[in-house]
Amino acid sequence: MSEITPYTLDVPQRDLDDLAARLDRVRWPDEPPGSGWERGVPRARMKELVDHWRTGFDWRAQEARINKFPQFTTEIDGADVHFFHVRSPEPDALPLIVTHGWPSASADFLDMLGPLTDPRAHGGDPADAFHVVVPSLPGFTLSGPTRDTGWNVARIARAWAELMDRLGYRRYGVQGGDWGWPVSLGLAGIAQDRVVGVHTNYLPSPPGDTEGLTQDDLERLARQKEYVSAPAGYWVMQSTRPQTIAYSLADSPAGQLAWIADRVTAWTDPAIGVDDDRLLTTVTLYWLTGTAGSSSRLHHEAAGSRGGLPACPVPLGVAVSPHDLVRPVRRLAEAYHDVVHWTEFDRGGHLPALEVPELLTADVRAFFRLVR
Repeated sequence: MSEITPYTLDVPQRDLDDLAARLDRVRWPDEPPGSGWERGVPRARMKELVDHWRTGFDWRAQEARINKFPQFTTEIDGADVHFFHVRSPEPDALPLIVTHGWPSASADFLDMLGPLTDPRAHGGDPADAFHVVVPSLPGFTLSGPTRDTGWNVARIARAWAELMDRLGYRRYGVQGGDWGWPVSLGLAGIAQDRVVGVHTNYLPSPPGDTEGLTQDDLERLARQKEYVSAPAGYWVMQSTRPQTIAYSLADSPAGQLAWIADRVTAWTDPAIGVDDDRLLTTVTLYWLTGTAGSSSRLHHEAAGSRGGLPACPVPLGVAVSPHDLVRPVRRLAEAYHDVVHWTEFDRGGHLPALEVPELLTADVRAFFRLVR
């Protein structure tokens, strides 16, 4: 089946009433005196977030914000794939597929859709326009729980190639961060004749000769080694026991909130952070779609994969945020990939679409000017 169906997000009121009732009955754990973030999300912060979710957060306003942009669903390889598809008014716009990560959602990119598709209306150059496709990863939020196993990075990349074919795009750009990084490189590998370039806002350094590297380069490599050798608790749990943690997250909205808020807080620039309403929009999407478990399975599938990613077979653009999980070393990246564009942001972390959308938008435009 290759039918593409228009989609409008319209959550039944009974689901929102159920969420409110559960938030009214949160069973709070104890907390050692003087505890801070070193043990996880502090109870005071959780109570603040839960109270806002219950009494101040307007889901219907966020739903309307999401529905301002054209959305569709289609079945690919047995999975129901949701995606935004916003066409530019500019006739020569370049198609661009953008991939989110975890614990993110396609809605993270809403602030970028207007500037990317219609730069003329946002003070930019119409020559930088894109037709933008932002799918939800299979098993994540609006792409619903997947119905089978095996949804690893390679399978998602094949699904994205099929999606762009169905939309009639024969030449396009690719962008992504977090899981969007390996998916984007994988897509370029299987659709090399169609992908004009890949832009990523996350890129681990490949192995290589370290002689002559700067002190900053060596510190970047040390941080990457530390991150890989001692992964965060969420990664260990989701890559080894995704079904076990899924019961807690699917049954408790406070649990789902804490699981995501912990990572968002740790991964963002402390001077910027993420607005609570943006955070709660993401959490609510995971909660309402019941995708805590199916989104976790991607970590499990990745842990069982063999081999690393090949070199990017098309021109690569890299944006580096100062507060990201790891920061790549340019010389090592250039020895492995065809890097034609490199930007070091002066602010931001692992979620630039939410933290610094204007910087990410400008950098995507700058890179694709080189390869259109």
